[in-house]
Amino acid sequence: MQEQLLAIDRLSVSFQQEKAVSDISFSIKKGEVLAVVGESGSGKSVTSLSILQLLPIKASIRGSILFKDENKNINLVALSAKGLQQIRGNKISMVFQEPMSSLNPVKNCGSQVLEAILLHKKINKQAAKQAVIELFQQVQLPNPGNIFYRYPHEISGGQKQRVMIAMAMCCQPQLLICDEPTTALDVMVQKEILLLIKQLQLTNNMSVLFISHDINLVAEIADRVAIFYKGEIVEIAAKENIFTSPKHPYTKALINCRPGLYKKGERLPVVSDFLNNSNKPQEDIINKEGNKCSGNKDSGNKDKVLLSIKNLNTWFPARRSFLGKTLQYHKAVNNVSFDIYEGENMGLVGGSGCGKTTLGRSILQLVKPVSGAIFYKGENILLKNNRQMRKLSTDIQMIFQDPYASLNPKLSIGQAIGEPLKTQQLLPEKFIKNKVVEWLEKVGLNEKYYYRYPHEFSGGQRQRIVIARALIMQPSFVICDECVSALDVSVQAQILNLLNDLKAELNFTSIFISHDLSVIKYFCDRIVVMNNGQIEEIGKAQDVYRHPQKDYTKKLLAALPNL
Repeated sequence: MQEQLLAIDRLSVSFQQEKAVSDISFSIKKGEVLAVVGESGSGKSVTSLSILQLLPIKASIRGSILFKDENKNINLVALSAKGLQQIRGNKISMVFQEPMSSLNPVKNCGSQVLEAILLHKKINKQAAKQAVIELFQQVQLPNPGNIFYRYPHEISGGQKQRVMIAMAMCCQPQLLICDEPTTALDVMVQKEILLLIKQLQLTNNMSVLFISHDINLVAEIADRVAIFYKGEIVEIAAKENIFTSPKHPYTKALINCRPGLYKKGERLPVVSDFLNNSNKPQEDIINKEGNKCSGNKDSGNKDKVLLSIKNLNTWFPARRSFLGKTLQYHKAVNNVSFDIYEGENMGLVGGSGCGKTTLGRSILQLVKPVSGAIFYKGENILLKNNRQMRKLSTDIQMIFQDPYASLNPKLSIGQAIGEPLKTQQLLPEKFIKNKVVEWLEKVGLNEKYYYRYPHEFSGGQRQRIVIARALIMQPSFVICDECVSALDVSVQAQILNLLNDLKAELNFTSIFISHDLSVIKYFCDRIVVMNNGQIEEIGKAQDVYRHPQKDYTKKLLAALPNL
């Protein structure tokens, strides 16, 4: 029988009378990995921040959080600031979701971990520095001595996350809290980080609270799983029971909304289907929704090429001389060539840094290629000037990865969606509002949202707004840059259904950029696999997914989390 390390009893957290967490109770045993799964706003992160008392001052907290340290039960809710300082980073550590915003940009990586060791351990600076380098080796950072002196912006996302894990592990905590530690990472780095956390957990007999919105992911690491929904725990059980015989409709929805389970074009079931039909057998809900197809056949006119990329090169200076002369280039896109047919969905997949996004931006000339040609409807658009490209932007649009960053916080949603129509003078100003309201309704919102601002919407709603802004001009060609990668599986299903519906209505051609091959397989006709700026493999979606030819594609598929 495992000894209990942490016990949360009837915890409630409110922000100005609005409850974020409502009367939840659970425990974590020594050496156990407990996964917390739920959509954005379900209370996962609020619960984890409550454990370390990192909530803002305006938060109201009730209940108890008992932590067992040296056979004493400490109530973390009632602990003094001085007492909490002895616990944070020492007995309980946390790995945050976004390593770039969690690391200090003006301090090198080594000194930030060094600071944590010197705060909690009575050792000299030289011994602490050696301990940091050993930690960097333990978390498998390349050339640890060199990484010690590098700044966060000089290393990759996966390496930044490893630095955060090293910082969290530096005092050998009894409990490690991982708050969405792999959300922004590609599937191969994600797999490495998961294996690393599991290895460290087993080596140190440490307890882990692993928070995620991806139910596939927790299958790889968890012993038990707690399902959060609207601030409550709706189900908690051993991993095997959750995945083989889920009890709550919301748990069933999380497991069955994954795109990889369905054929191309099939309508994905969403959370509301399970919650509204909780008395029906699961199979009936899935089959009912799966039958509503917008077309399972491959789209695209194989006789008509809409976009043709020829020997495209987009390079960036990597090293300069003292006088500023470029000595070395980073070849983000290196001699890439392929065609896209009219009406086709082309998938662009690969790990972080492979050149996917740069290729998409090169087509729109948001970054300038150094050589090659891009023929759109027979014309080389790289020869067009800025005025001609602005005119072409009515026909080629991009849905960006981060909807919050791509919306102006000072513009209302109505203004943001209507801005392209106003800028391009496509519609008299008095008719713009009606057009915007029409598109709000197309993407599942309504007129009451017209005057609201981006911060008033959830991630899924913001993504719908960005889709409406991109498609309101009815473009012929759309570039979707990781537009579902950071969304909960339930919201992801809604957005993919929406794109399928709009595709059927407008018949646009698209490049769909993602690092997730299961999403690409569901949505796209063909797949281009990129690695180090070059094309590794190209073929029909089902063929590449089922029978990959290249080792790199096989690695991408092997890294996908699988129930």
